[in-house]
Amino acid sequence: MYLFPRQLLVKHFWTPKQQIDFLDIYHSLRKQSHSEIITHLERASALVSDERLRWHLTDLCTKVQNGVHPTAHDILALRECFSTRPLGFSQLQATHMRALSRAMLLNPHLPPAVLRWRLKSHTTVIQQLDRALAQLGIGQLTAQEVKSACYLRGLNSTHIADDRCRTWLGEWLQISCSLKETELSLLLHNVVLLSTNYLETRR
Repeated sequence: MYLFPRQLLVKHFWTPKQQIDFLDIYHSLRKQSHSEIITHLERASALVSDERLRWHLTDLCTKVQNGVHPTAHDILALRECFSTRPLGFSQLQATHMRALSRAMLLNPHLPPAVLRWRLKSHTTVIQQLDRALAQLGIGQLTAQEVKSACYLRGLNSTHIADDRCRTWLGEWLQISCSLKETELSLLLHNVVLLSTNYLETRR
């Protein structure tokens, strides 16, 4: 435990410095799959039949690759792409789901059907938490609770000021609470789309 605290001790036993260091390590692991997920989205854009949606998806991928933080409006404009073919939960390819699993710190080495079920279950729980949080109000959360909420949703909040974390969480909730159950694949991809270029997160 002394030699391997990250692997053998639960988070409550980490020192404050270890908490920051270990959360950075875990985020670096999930961030490794971000570019792969954007590549999957680019490839999927060729399968979008609606020309307007195809352009929006391609444009969004380009923005993220060029370091631009997309708006909630940019992301919500694509909800139709993520409800059916090619990016609905039922249509996601195995390699795509493995990359998404790594971004969520979930085991990617499982059969496709299990990956799909775990990703959808995990995303459903997050949306349920989002709706409860939106009802409660972000202002009711402590600074640490806000940082934890942001980290769970893909943002490396350990080095970001409280007001910036609250702004980002507000953007996330705006997107999440606007989505139907059939559009949850977009919320899952939001872990990458909304966090990759937010302020100091591009480390």
